[in-house]
Amino acid sequence: MFLTSAAKERDKAQKAAAQKKAPQTPSSSGYNTPASRAMSPTTPSKSPKKAGTGSQPSRMSGATSPARTNSGGLDYMLLDLSAANLQPREDESPRVDEPAPRVAMEREKLLEEARRELQASGQDAKKGVSLVVIGKFTDGMLTAGKSTLMGRLLYELGRVNEKSRHANERESNRAGKASFSWAWELDGTKEERERGITMDIAMQSLSTAHRQITILDAPGHKDFIPNMISGASQADCGLLVVDAAPGEFEAGFERGGQTREHLVLVRSLGVSQVVVAVNKLDQVNWEQARYEEVCEHLKTFFGQSGFQSSKTRFVPVGAMLGVNLVERKAPEASVLSRWYRGPTLVDLLDQLEPPVRDIESPLRLPISNVFKGQGSGIGVTGRICGGIVQVGERLRVLPGDETAVVRSISLDERGVPWAAAGSNATLYLTAIDPIHLNIGSVLCPPNDLVPLATRFSARIIVLDIQLPISSGTSVELFHHSRDVPATISKLVASIDRATGSVTRKNPRVLTKGTSAEIEITLRGDSLSGTSAIPRPIPIEPFAVNKDMGRILLRRGGETIAAGRFIVDLSRSL
Repeated sequence: MFLTSAAKERDKAQKAAAQKKAPQTPSSSGYNTPASRAMSPTTPSKSPKKAGTGSQPSRMSGATSPARTNSGGLDYMLLDLSAANLQPREDESPRVDEPAPRVAMEREKLLEEARRELQASGQDAKKGVSLVVIGKFTDGMLTAGKSTLMGRLLYELGRVNEKSRHANERESNRAGKASFSWAWELDGTKEERERGITMDIAMQSLSTAHRQITILDAPGHKDFIPNMISGASQADCGLLVVDAAPGEFEAGFERGGQTREHLVLVRSLGVSQVVVAVNKLDQVNWEQARYEEVCEHLKTFFGQSGFQSSKTRFVPVGAMLGVNLVERKAPEASVLSRWYRGPTLVDLLDQLEPPVRDIESPLRLPISNVFKGQGSGIGVTGRICGGIVQVGERLRVLPGDETAVVRSISLDERGVPWAAAGSNATLYLTAIDPIHLNIGSVLCPPNDLVPLATRFSARIIVLDIQLPISSGTSVELFHHSRDVPATISKLVASIDRATGSVTRKNPRVLTKGTSAEIEITLRGDSLSGTSAIPRPIPIEPFAVNKDMGRILLRRGGETIAAGRFIVDLSRSL
């Protein structure tokens, strides 16, 4: 009897020990999921120690405090994580992010290599230049033909193959828009093709004998002027396409016309070289008198707008027929060849001079587009306004506190290890959530940030306006691809445009043609639902970085002033 009782006690002890060492049973579904673990009673692997013996809290929940359970053993933290789908199933392979690349060269060595390559490219290789293409659009669905011109030019230079040309021709005929077949090479979205207008910036590239040109086809319709401003802010030079048809040039050039506004905008944004393509001369039988009439009107306006005559060139073209784009050998060009023996359009583009690139300054890259790249990265495009960037470099995103690592860099659809000022580059970034990358944000080094401002002084030139500007005027401020609501909070002084001296302090109003110093205060976005707390924008004085210091002011769909950032006044508030 004693032996039997001892054996029973020994069996009970063995069963209890086996239960303690046994693994957790899987759920009825066959998976050991977070939900099944939470619903089953938890069994500690070791007996709990007494307080004061140096015991450590459980790390099963991933927290530094004990898991939240009830008397039945339910782990509510695991339940919460499972319900929010924040934990992967254990049968799935974990996602492995690509390792961030390392910086290949120190900054001094990188600058030395950049100087060497830029100097070599200035002697032998082709110089890079960016070109914004502008032209008017009237409400009567008549355009200057800039997209058609660029589509035909790309074809003549071998940038458009026969398959793509036939596809565009077939689709445009089917849509009843046969005359838009060349334009469809750049106007690629469904809405642009249905409406027959350019709505966003279309980027292409072409190569001439001495230049590698990045093409920025900008919208001409007045409803998309903000996109046109974004494209012009990324350009070194401009190509203006005007319509020589009777009445059409006058419609775009008269007061309030798109041709005038486009020229003023590109000049205000730093474009000083312009090639004018007088298009559709075939509709007036290639009349020399009509061509010279258009040129004379534009030359006068160029002088009034600050363009130098030596940096403006004119060329007659017929975009639909391809006349005088690359050559004048076609039979359609016989009439033009009787009186015009000057350069073709490509000849003039080949003579464009890129401005001096400032690679010594800190990196400044305003983002003009954000898109999902291949793999786990995110792509951003923009024109580098200063400095140099290389693969593996960590960059700060302003405004905000986030940083990202450059995974790769692309120029003209080819991968490069670095890109310098003046380049229209595409950067593929990693180690950042895409939600923190926005159009208008600026990339810069973490140790040399762009100043953030909500209130600043600026020197402006008032354009051709009907209503004067007064203190308290609400405007829309444009800086690269960013536009924010703002208020002209103070008129500081009127300034003589020739000498720069103050002619009057605290003027009551500013009229057209006036140069003045004003104070601008940003306003909060009413659509955000929050009170009027303005978000600062990254902007630098014009004296420090010209590209980062230019601004435009618009009111009621009209550009009323262009100017330069002078001093940040935010800290004095």
